[in-house]
Amino acid sequence: MIDQYHWITVCASVLLVILAVILHYEVLARLQRFLDTTRLSERPRILTLIFVLLLAHIAEIWLFGAGALLMLKIPELGGIAGMPEPTLFETVYLSATTYSTLGYGDITPVGNIRFLYGTEALTGLVLITWSASLTFLELQRHWRGRDERGRQA
Repeated sequence: MIDQYHWITVCASVLLVILAVILHYEVLARLQRFLDTTRLSERPRILTLIFVLLLAHIAEIWLFGAGALLMLKIPELGGIAGMPEPTLFETVYLSATTYSTLGYGDITPVGNIRFLYGTEALTGLVLITWSASLTFLELQRHWRGRDERGRQA
């Protein structure tokens, strides 16, 4: 039977996923607009892309870490094994290992909050793949342009 704490966990997890996806979309949309309207050479263009994407992922990891810390204020939602009073830094660390699907396993969520971390792993996989796709398309544009410039010479 699903109790109120399950619903709280599910709703909080869905809200964090929605916020992370919207954040990622907005960063990518603005980044693409910036790249399309500026006349950066290849190296600064690619470096800008990579650094902005890294910052977006870091912001999303912190979003999940802060959300987890808030959820952990309700003892019925679970905890982190071995940490009676987790800090923001610890929840962000767990978030980073989960989001990247690295999963060291040195600290683990227990109780209902495991749902959040499972959902975060899937979200991280999707958002990292989305960033990789954009990076590939941007690099492909440069490779194509470089090839065309080589043929014209």
